[in-house]
Amino acid sequence: MKKTNKTTLNDIGIDKKLAEKLSKSLNNLLADFQVFYMNTRGFHWNIKGVQFFELHLKFEELYSLLVIKIDEIAERIQTIGFIPCHSFESYLKLSSIKSVENVSNGVKAIEHILASLSILIKAEREIMSLAQEANDEGTSALMSDYIREQEKLVWMYKAYLG
Repeated sequence: MKKTNKTTLNDIGIDKKLAEKLSKSLNNLLADFQVFYMNTRGFHWNIKGVQFFELHLKFEELYSLLVIKIDEIAERIQTIGFIPCHSFESYLKLSSIKSVENVSNGVKAIEHILASLSILIKAEREIMSLAQEANDEGTSALMSDYIREQEKLVWMYKAYLG
């Protein structure tokens, strides 16, 4: 194991340079979650058709999960010593998930959800790899939990589509 000088470690024992890289990746992920959250709120508000009652509740369940993760990611960024982005301008600039409007068709909404989950899972795997390199168990465990949950959501939404 590489020797590290205490001055190169942050308050929780993570290399400062790796923590900075992690914070940038986590801020990108935070932006992705914020845009995904807003898109999902829009799906919830605007869904129409024979699947309204079922999807309206399902989308509410999803955005309620997303808002918890948004807080966890922002707090993790703080924990490793950095400031989470916190403006809509930043979110739109950093997010790989694009904002969508006026989606009222259930199939289209679920297709957007599946595309967003794919983006999130890819980013979370990259963050988990970097966290493991940094010996940052907290971030690694968080990403592992998210990936497991989101892989199940992918299966469920795909099954819903048939």
